[in-house]
Amino acid sequence: MLAARRAVRLNTIATRAFSSSVVATSAQRKSLFHKLFRIPLDVGAIGTVLATTWMGASIYREANPRNQKPQTALTAAGAEKKSIVILGSGWGAASMLKDLDTSLYNVTVVSPRSYFLFTPLLPSAPTGTIEARSIVEPIRSIAKRTPAEVTYIEADATDVDVTKNTLKIKFPESNADAEELVKEVKYDYLVVAVGAQPSTFNIPGVAEHACFLKELPDAIQVRKRFLECVEKASLYPEGSEERKRLLHFVVVGGGPTGVEFAGELKDYVDEDLTKWMPSIAKEVQITLIEALPNVLNSFSKSLWTYAQKTFAENNIELILNTAVNKVTATTITASTKKKDGSVEQKEIPYGMLVWAAGIRPANFTNHLISKIEAQAGARRGLLVDENLKVKGTENVYAIGDCAFTGHPPTGQVAHQEGHYLASTFAKMAAIDDLQSELARASNSDERAKVQARLDAALAQIKPFKYNHLGSLSYVGGEKAVADLVWGSFSSTSTGGAFTYLIWRSSYIAMCISARMRALVAADWLKVSLFGRDLTNE
Repeated sequence: MLAARRAVRLNTIATRAFSSSVVATSAQRKSLFHKLFRIPLDVGAIGTVLATTWMGASIYREANPRNQKPQTALTAAGAEKKSIVILGSGWGAASMLKDLDTSLYNVTVVSPRSYFLFTPLLPSAPTGTIEARSIVEPIRSIAKRTPAEVTYIEADATDVDVTKNTLKIKFPESNADAEELVKEVKYDYLVVAVGAQPSTFNIPGVAEHACFLKELPDAIQVRKRFLECVEKASLYPEGSEERKRLLHFVVVGGGPTGVEFAGELKDYVDEDLTKWMPSIAKEVQITLIEALPNVLNSFSKSLWTYAQKTFAENNIELILNTAVNKVTATTITASTKKKDGSVEQKEIPYGMLVWAAGIRPANFTNHLISKIEAQAGARRGLLVDENLKVKGTENVYAIGDCAFTGHPPTGQVAHQEGHYLASTFAKMAAIDDLQSELARASNSDERAKVQARLDAALAQIKPFKYNHLGSLSYVGGEKAVADLVWGSFSSTSTGGAFTYLIWRSSYIAMCISARMRALVAADWLKVSLFGRDLTNE
């Protein structure tokens, strides 16, 4: 009996010891889990709070801008305040206006387009991935957030007299009465940032029958044309030639715009059109035509190879080494150069053609080139010096796609040029003040001191230097490619689903305002929850 009791007691002690051991082991595991994941979770929580706070503060500042100083005739130093006229509202103009200390000059913006357009996301607008108005920022909103008042005139620049420093403008027909008020604008400095226009390379029929993707109305037109083709095709029986033609959508141009639009259109068909019109969706054919041997020619070889592989996986047809010769309302005539050197002619029926094959100078740029002797021979844009001053002029500058600097015509280049010019004009304002002070100096010692300060200020104006940060492009199927540059010492080429997150994050960061960031993020969330719609509006 005593032995039995001892056995029970020992068993109880052993059980308690085992339970304590299990509890201790569980506690150790729990403690290890917390040690491993507590820091990332805490960092994530803190990051979310900080990001939300920053975003809220940014939205509040934009909605409640500070009071601006009025435009004045004199500077704080008593000298005559000079005027700057900025032509355009694109990347270069908006970036310059955003960074410019407008209290140093009387600033006027002249543009027929009253908003800045975030062009990297323009290919997403026709399919409804991004709402068209989410990627525009009113010029007046940008101007309202500058230190001093800015005058905006909605008009086209038609002529400029570089000797008299005057600019002639033309108002829209809807505002024709304004011509009685303003026909001419005077300036001390003129910044030409009028961008470029699509190039048809004088191919017959392109201007009449193709859709372009350069401006916001273009995106709206492409959407209407696409849905018109879809609805019209639904009236024809399956397998008919006319139905097949209407559902063949062709993109010409293998640069980022053409590639991204083809990818977005394929996403729209596979993710949304297939839900509402499955019989139509399965017959849709998307083709991209490129004159070069590969798409995304400005990217590394591994990335354009990856892009072409992704297109093949997504059933987007690529026709390379092919030049378009003629376009009619229903067909594209093209010639393909084969490996043996022979040329094959082909006729491609289509329902919608989107032309993204290149740009050419705007009409105003060509007009200005023709008026300045030093610009003779300029073909791709205004020739500028190392400070972005138009050659043959004393006070005219050019930035963005209208200027030929040897750099690619991208938003990244125009943005950096605008930032550079804003900084340069701030330095020039200080130089102007010193020159006025030098003219008022009463003796040689005072003049020598002012001259020394003036020489130091002149030395502060450095040549423009472009810093390439990399290139990004969406290729469809929630995949993207990126050439990322890490300073002057390293670069990375990457593609895939993770790069798609980099692509989205980068574009959100590049948006010019908190309002635009919020709207773009909301559009992406909305599409992920509800999909894209089929409304033709």
